[in-house]
Amino acid sequence: MAAKEFIVAIELGSSKITGIAGRKNLDGSISVLAVVKEDATQCIRKGVVYNIDKTGQCLTNIISKLKNQLKSEIAKVYVGVGGQSIRSVRNPVVKDLPAETIVTTDMINELMDANRNMIYTDMEILDATTQEYKVDNQFQLDPVGIKANRLEGNFLNIIGRKSFYNNLNNCFDKAGIAIAEMYLAPLALADSVLTESEKRGGCLLVDLGADTTTVSVYYKNVLRHLAVIPLGGNNITKDIASLQMEEHDAERMKLRYGSAYTENSNIDNTLNYPIDQDRAVESRRFIEIVEARVEEIIENVWYQVPSEYVDKLLGGIVLTGGGSNMKDIERAFRNKTHIDKIRIAKFVNYTITSSNADITAHNGEMNTVLGLLAKGEINCAGMEINRNQDIFGAGKPAVDGGTTTAELHDKPRTPGEIAGKGVVMTAAEKEKAEEERRRKEEEERRRQEEEEEAQRIAEEERRKNSFWNKTLRGLKNFGKTLVEPDDE
Repeated sequence: MAAKEFIVAIELGSSKITGIAGRKNLDGSISVLAVVKEDATQCIRKGVVYNIDKTGQCLTNIISKLKNQLKSEIAKVYVGVGGQSIRSVRNPVVKDLPAETIVTTDMINELMDANRNMIYTDMEILDATTQEYKVDNQFQLDPVGIKANRLEGNFLNIIGRKSFYNNLNNCFDKAGIAIAEMYLAPLALADSVLTESEKRGGCLLVDLGADTTTVSVYYKNVLRHLAVIPLGGNNITKDIASLQMEEHDAERMKLRYGSAYTENSNIDNTLNYPIDQDRAVESRRFIEIVEARVEEIIENVWYQVPSEYVDKLLGGIVLTGGGSNMKDIERAFRNKTHIDKIRIAKFVNYTITSSNADITAHNGEMNTVLGLLAKGEINCAGMEINRNQDIFGAGKPAVDGGTTTAELHDKPRTPGEIAGKGVVMTAAEKEKAEEERRRKEEEERRRQEEEEEAQRIAEEERRKNSFWNKTLRGLKNFGKTLVEPDDE
């Protein structure tokens, strides 16, 4: 029987694309209905689309397989945005006010608009979170209603390379897949694995992926820093492969023998790890190779933590992602950061029911896509599939009904509506927002011109009707009567 209501989420990971469909239940739990994965090493690098056509084909395959399992068309999908080049940048915006001015909501919106209009060379603002406001010399979370002479908004802009952003939008457009909403994957992940106390007290979230490691710093329930490091578990695998072996053998050895930290006294110098039937590697050499790369990753992670928050991580460090499964990874982080409170988030904070092995494994690898699924609020189901038709949709759009992303976001939202929520405006929505902005500017220009013209006419009339003008006109008329010849 076809599913009538479900949400579909797609994550473009650093080495694979994952599609998931699930249903939200009345008790708040989520039932996973289908999971599909596609290898994306030929079209995605470090979470970034570089081959639009091949990525579009992978997306089409995922939608077709999900439709087959759900026995239903898919009208729209939720998409996670992540990968290399995403980072956060602080930006203060200042507004000087007349003396004793009371701060209003409109003033706050003006600051937010000014921040969103900030230009970064070759970069796109994906989201913006408010850090705090400074009213004169006092910091405030909500300054509305306070008297001030100077208002400053401190924002954290999350930016990504424009070309990557455009490629992501284009591959969905070419595949005919309508985007219900785009979310910043790191923020969706944080909402799904961090507790309120961890966010409030201050914590470092580290998502150890295959090709990238994402670093997020939270304090007082606000995102303070975000960065994606181009290092991950595959770098460890490639280092092991330098021992003259195939990468699949190196991956196997990493999973079997790899440890993020080993006490020197526990290393057996006589022990060898078999590479194949004919060759082996000394355990000490293998351990040194693995630990060297793990140490480099941890050093890069710790370098990303802003100095003002190093001593404010009362919630400790939270590790997740496939790389968090490495043996003694907590010990390695503890040795480098000197933070004792370290937790591995093996699964999301939601109640999930599923028979799929990837979900029930609880190994941290599905946390991001499950976080995206939890963000979904709009039913993504289309019509029930006619069994007499080609269920793989050959030659047809990937989604039902031909609805486009632009049609779904016909009314663009203001920055205030989505700021700090991890929502990324689609290219179609940004285009409509830009058109709306130009339209309003044109209307404002015309209104000002009309007001100026009206003022000019009023001023002209006022001058004409002034006492001196009337007197001058009277004198001129009197002078004319004196010089005009008498007809008599």
